[in-house]
Amino acid sequence: MSRQSIEKLDLLLLILETIDLNGIQSLYALSNRLNLNDVLPNKVTIWKLRNNNPLRKSYVNNNIKVDEFDALIKITVEMSRYLYPYIREILQSKENLEKNSVIWNDFNNRLIDLIKERFNLDSMRVKKLLNQTENDEMIIKSLLTLSLCISNKGYQKLKNFLFDF
Repeated sequence: MSRQSIEKLDLLLLILETIDLNGIQSLYALSNRLNLNDVLPNKVTIWKLRNNNPLRKSYVNNNIKVDEFDALIKITVEMSRYLYPYIREILQSKENLEKNSVIWNDFNNRLIDLIKERFNLDSMRVKKLLNQTENDEMIIKSLLTLSLCISNKGYQKLKNFLFDF
């Protein structure tokens, strides 16, 4: 897996965790529901796989396997389907900030807090994520990506996006 693919996927998962306050527990529950126990037997395994993201404070290069990466993609797609009403509401709130600024601001603040908590703040790429103007664009693109992967071909669409096809 390329470094960029791992970064993109972990960022999408972080956005989903921002929306779902039970984050890692929900990811693990979905892995059980999708029968991915062989690949993702516990929450620690999911955490270790996500630490392959070079932007993380706890970055470890463990050469993530294809089946592990695919399992994370499947969880991302399924979680996006589950959280789609919230994703749509967040996107709409950004579109109409005068009426719905609280939704956007709460989401954005939670995401920034998670980034600060988990990512290496010395990294220039992380600093870009924390820059408000660039951050908004990245968040919107990521939320739109998550919205597009809720379709029947969502898994393939997300996989293509992650591999820059």
